[in-house]
Amino acid sequence: MKPLHPERFRALFDPRGIVVAGASSHPGKFGFVALHNILSQGYAGAVRATNREGGTILGVEAVPSIDDLAADAPLDLVFVCTPAGANPELLRACAQRGITAAFVTSAGYGEAGDEGRAAERDLVALADELGILLAGPNGQGVVSTPSRLCAQIVAPYPPGGDIGVASQSGNFVSSFLNYSVQTGIGISRAVSAGNAAMVTVPDYLDFYADDPQTTVGLAYVEGIADGRAFAERVRVITERMPLVLLKGGATAGGQRAAASHTGALASDDRVLDGMCHQMGAIRAATVEEAFEAAATFATQPLPAGPNVAVLTTAGGWGVVTADAITAHRDLALAPLPEDLRASIDTKLPPRWSRNNPIDLAGGETRDTIPEVMTMVAGHPAIDAIVYLGLGIQSNQARLMREGPFYPGDGLERIVDYHQRQDARFARAAAEISEQTGKPILTATELATADPANPGPTTVRGTRRLCYSSSNRAVIALGHLYRYARWRRSRGLA
Repeated sequence: MKPLHPERFRALFDPRGIVVAGASSHPGKFGFVALHNILSQGYAGAVRATNREGGTILGVEAVPSIDDLAADAPLDLVFVCTPAGANPELLRACAQRGITAAFVTSAGYGEAGDEGRAAERDLVALADELGILLAGPNGQGVVSTPSRLCAQIVAPYPPGGDIGVASQSGNFVSSFLNYSVQTGIGISRAVSAGNAAMVTVPDYLDFYADDPQTTVGLAYVEGIADGRAFAERVRVITERMPLVLLKGGATAGGQRAAASHTGALASDDRVLDGMCHQMGAIRAATVEEAFEAAATFATQPLPAGPNVAVLTTAGGWGVVTADAITAHRDLALAPLPEDLRASIDTKLPPRWSRNNPIDLAGGETRDTIPEVMTMVAGHPAIDAIVYLGLGIQSNQARLMREGPFYPGDGLERIVDYHQRQDARFARAAAEISEQTGKPILTATELATADPANPGPTTVRGTRRLCYSSSNRAVIALGHLYRYARWRRSRGLA
């Protein structure tokens, strides 16, 4: 098989034009949904369609076959919604038309037994002979926000950003895209590898590692046929970008499900753990953890060391966060240096905690939080901050605004003040992090309990993740530090 040179991916992720083969006029069919999604998100290239009966679908004039397409625009990508038996002839026609990439949604291949596996091998050999990059088969689609491309048979379409997604499961692509929409942390490219017959998950990740639009890889895998080769691919990728892996089939039941899902063989879970540790990949336990780790890499600087300070407006939150940091195998709750303690003394009343966690004890005034955060982040003994308590003032403002006394009694002014303060604190966390080059992770349950709260809303506006608990922030920070330490150990920092 010809090597997958990065230029071969251009036709898949940044095509000049697309044809949907097997387009349908029925809104419930994949051929309709795919055409709709391509047209709906602002893709600027040519869009064409084939349908045996012809006709107009969503304003696109469909022709009976690829051979009938007018040569009025360049076409690089075919999105295949035809039955498996029709695909060899389709690919030959596409090659004649100059199409160099195919995304195949068709099922009935490697996941369908011996006959399907043979058909899959034949399709890959044909695509390779024709010089066509074959994505899939049995996949859900491809997204490329730089080209506003939403060539997939499912929703949603994410905001643009820096995370490149590759998954053996189309549904996990959807999950990651849903989290992107929820959090505002954007996606650059996303692809459902399906059976990964020609192009594997590592192939996509290798492309992402050199892609100017992508800074972190996020992958879901179920089966690894050659563990040694996979490990070497991962090492080459992690030297160029952070890589977060979520793996299905960690248990016997999961392995059986993985085999029936994509026809892939599951690998030894303990071996995979060791490989990730050695090769610098981040192994996530859940889909939420995987996305949050990738989002953290995409939005936060790497820490220089493990020493974490907790800045909190309430004692209990600081205590449980200190527990989480102390229990973490890689992070440390930083002792508060005397000179930093003395500096904070000038901003807070004597009742503050005078230790780490830095509990402000309700002593903050208008400027206290940004001032103390600047002091802490600027100190050389502190490598990262977890900031807790954002949104409290706006939560009270909401209760006032929705109560029977609003407007009146001076409530308008205090409601506005509370909301402005939380927005200001969120912006300060992002700005101070950028100025100091240190990660500052903001955590509050309001990120999910009340996402419209001005605190979490402003965090999203700064293109950073607002963590729904301090424990999740600590886990994400641990991944960030572990990768930074791995890079330094190999002289890559």
